[in-house]
Amino acid sequence: MPKLIVVNRAGEERAVEAGDGLTVMEAIRDNGFDELLALCGGCCSCATCHVHVDPAFADKLPPMSEDENDLLDSSDHRVATSRLSCQIPFTAELDGIRVTIAPED
Repeated sequence: MPKLIVVNRAGEERAVEAGDGLTVMEAIRDNGFDELLALCGGCCSCATCHVHVDPAFADKLPPMSEDENDLLDSSDHRVATSRLSCQIPFTAELDGIRVTIAPED
């Protein structure tokens, strides 16, 4: 099963298995990372699932929608590799992707 590497806000890194077909947000949430709030449940309407993606995987991600871009603009912690984890479908191609949970706004 493909692995997702998650770095929490304390800088602790943990690899978790993620089922194909889930979003990165679902994989993080389902593996006990409570600091990723994901308040809207993946509807791309709150930005509480903001992560910083390893630049090595940036070209493997789907393009960012206008809605996702607008929500990320509201964050004080947006960086070049910011994404909403609810908008990243987890696939075998993303095996080993490393994401860092962004600081809370």
